[in-house]
Amino acid sequence: MELLSPAGTLEKLEYAYAYGADAAYIGMQDFSLRTRAGNIGDSDIEAMRKLKGDKKLFAAVNSYLHEDDLGLLSDRLGVLSTYPFDAFIVSDLGAALVLREHFGDSRALHLSTQANTLNSAAIRAYRDLGFSRVILGRETPLADIARIKQAVPEMEIETFVHGAMCMAYSGRCFLSAFMTGRSANQGDCAHTCRWTYRLMERAEDQDRPRGELALEEESRPGQYFPVYEGDGYTTILSSKDLCMIDHLAQLRDAGVDSIKIEGRMKSLYYVATVTRAYRKALDALEGKADAEDWKVYRDELFQVSHREFSTGFFFDAEQIANPTEVSYLRDYLLIGTIQEEKEPGVFALSLKNKIAAGVPIEYIGPKTLAVQDTDFTLMDEQGQSILQANHHQTVFLHTNKPVSKGFIIRKKLK
Repeated sequence: MELLSPAGTLEKLEYAYAYGADAAYIGMQDFSLRTRAGNIGDSDIEAMRKLKGDKKLFAAVNSYLHEDDLGLLSDRLGVLSTYPFDAFIVSDLGAALVLREHFGDSRALHLSTQANTLNSAAIRAYRDLGFSRVILGRETPLADIARIKQAVPEMEIETFVHGAMCMAYSGRCFLSAFMTGRSANQGDCAHTCRWTYRLMERAEDQDRPRGELALEEESRPGQYFPVYEGDGYTTILSSKDLCMIDHLAQLRDAGVDSIKIEGRMKSLYYVATVTRAYRKALDALEGKADAEDWKVYRDELFQVSHREFSTGFFFDAEQIANPTEVSYLRDYLLIGTIQEEKEPGVFALSLKNKIAAGVPIEYIGPKTLAVQDTDFTLMDEQGQSILQANHHQTVFLHTNKPVSKGFIIRKKLK
């Protein structure tokens, strides 16, 4: 099975590949359902090509297009031809037609999960329109996946196995647009389902009778949304996260060709750690690694920011039917990354958060689980020892630990 990882930026693309992804997917500005993910621009094309090598790269062009958007997409086709994409992820049939007419068979078409495709008849229809892969809706049970693959064996099956899940059907949500004016279907979701709400009794006004129950969002007092039951502030719409790392053999046996990690808006630490865990699990499944060694990397999934885990709709929908009662869980903070080695044991750092001498840190790498370090030294550009450094500050680290460029530095939270 192919391991497909998210890459919201060029930096995340580098770490997705380095930590074990066979393929990565990025968003195209203006045409992706994650417009705030950073995405990758025209100035990154050559760097992207060098990073990609012989791996695969897919572009999400999966927002729903208005009439004016068709012209914008057509105007971009020439530039898109210069990107090293192997496929486009598309949900809008108009976009698919525009891309197909320009690229022909030189770029594959992958049907986005936002197309709500859950059955073999629909998949045959999309196959006849030129699609070679379908990203099944998260609502598809494992048993149905097996039946679909048997019915349409020539179509590649991709499915999400890890990350956030939307409470709306296949992610086609209207809450954000209704409550904030930001459309999830245009790539600008405000994640209103993750907000916290309080049940309260509304005072009488000209539109509503007194005593009607309503939800008030914690940071938006005075804005009310009618409901009928609840108690205290609650994340009544916030779904649990998906985690299928313990069930990869069942996915393989069902005929899944590609397993996908959600998270183009997540940190590079998340991308690297989750990709690494699934890489180790897949290698063990395929007999390329010890059958038990991957489990310590699996445990690292609980160290990155996540909500309660579930197996989604694959086995028992009842497990996912209830919203999570907690927000993000995390045990570590991303400090930064190891860059070039300037001299033996001295490395440049790219900091994301504050680092301080004497405060224990850990290094993780593609093949290194975790190495703790308390004896490192921080230095400025002149080689002078310093006690701490902040985000974007030029700083160097001296350590005797076995690290190299591409390692990630993290700090345990209390």
